[in-house]
Amino acid sequence: MPGFLFSGISAGIKKNGARDLGLIYSEVPARVAGLFTTNQVKAAPVQIDIRRIKKGVCQAILINSGNANACTGSQGLKDARNTSLLLAKKMGIDEKLILLSSTGVIGVPLPTEKIEQGLPKLIKSLSPEGWMKVVEAIMTTDTHPKMEWATCRIKGKTVRLCGMVKGAGMIQPNLATMLSFLVTDAHIKGPLLQKMLKEAAEVSYNRITIDGETSTNDTVLLLANGKAGHPVLNRMDRDAETFRSMLFEVCQNLAKSLVKDGEGATKFIEIVVQGGRNREDAKKAAYAIAHSPLVKTAFFGEDANWGRILCALGHCGIPINPNRIDVSFDQAPIVKNGMGVGARLEEKAAEVIKKKSFKVTIDLHQGKSFFSLLTTDLSLDYVKINASYRS
Repeated sequence: MPGFLFSGISAGIKKNGARDLGLIYSEVPARVAGLFTTNQVKAAPVQIDIRRIKKGVCQAILINSGNANACTGSQGLKDARNTSLLLAKKMGIDEKLILLSSTGVIGVPLPTEKIEQGLPKLIKSLSPEGWMKVVEAIMTTDTHPKMEWATCRIKGKTVRLCGMVKGAGMIQPNLATMLSFLVTDAHIKGPLLQKMLKEAAEVSYNRITIDGETSTNDTVLLLANGKAGHPVLNRMDRDAETFRSMLFEVCQNLAKSLVKDGEGATKFIEIVVQGGRNREDAKKAAYAIAHSPLVKTAFFGEDANWGRILCALGHCGIPINPNRIDVSFDQAPIVKNGMGVGARLEEKAAEVIKKKSFKVTIDLHQGKSFFSLLTTDLSLDYVKINASYRS
């Protein structure tokens, strides 16, 4: 990626010695867009970033895993600022051009000494080829690295976009624990960049849920350094739409990778609610099904227990007519007009949920609006992972 350098090292924050400190650096100050957790309990780095990003310019992102620096009070804020000040001095850049991100255990003081000791090596290791090391450095319970890249042409110039994401649990709409960093050499004005990132998140990161939990640290940052050399994009024209489409595709693929790597997940499930009175009704119905422990455990057990789906719909907070609801697994109907379709047809639907990936379609027959999202089942391994997370 022209104009960007990357580095990832082990600073000893994680007990297993894996990479846990990452750095993304732009050789020139880059335009930046960002989105952050909607949780009222916000980690120290999120609080700092929300203020700093208002200037719309960033040159470096310092990321650590293994420690969330959340619920650490004024000391947590002080520790975060001190790490960015140290990095700024060592790199000779303005501290306000540094954004911070952390992920890991909540309520534990940030190990600033380990980070300080690791900074010289982190900076020295910066290289155009260090991308994968950053991807590894941001992982926690992820089972594998998650990244995407794409190119497009704007005014005869090749424009590149690279994205990474981490997250396997605490994944719910509104950026849930999710960290995602995207870099591009496109030349885009800040307001347009922010608009496009928000729109991209709405059809990707905000359309997934694993466990209904929203983290304290969720962060998405998009840096654009303008090195591609095309005329600046400042409004939604054909060229901006070209970049926007590429951004949508990358973010959607990253979001899918989050769900597929959900903690303990054995199923990749699309929930589609159609026939809603309006989009908000369809959205509430879809999330009620996706968040239901009873529905999710039935999918894990490969039990076509459609009664649990209707039960979830019945308390989702929207008016429904139970006698008009249809449900199908992929193309196999299992509920018609609020009742089961019979043993023979139910057997076909039961075969569908034995697959690793399938679609659940619910038709409310109350209007023309629909909403879709991606989710997982709820397995024994999810319980085991989260029961021993701090150990």
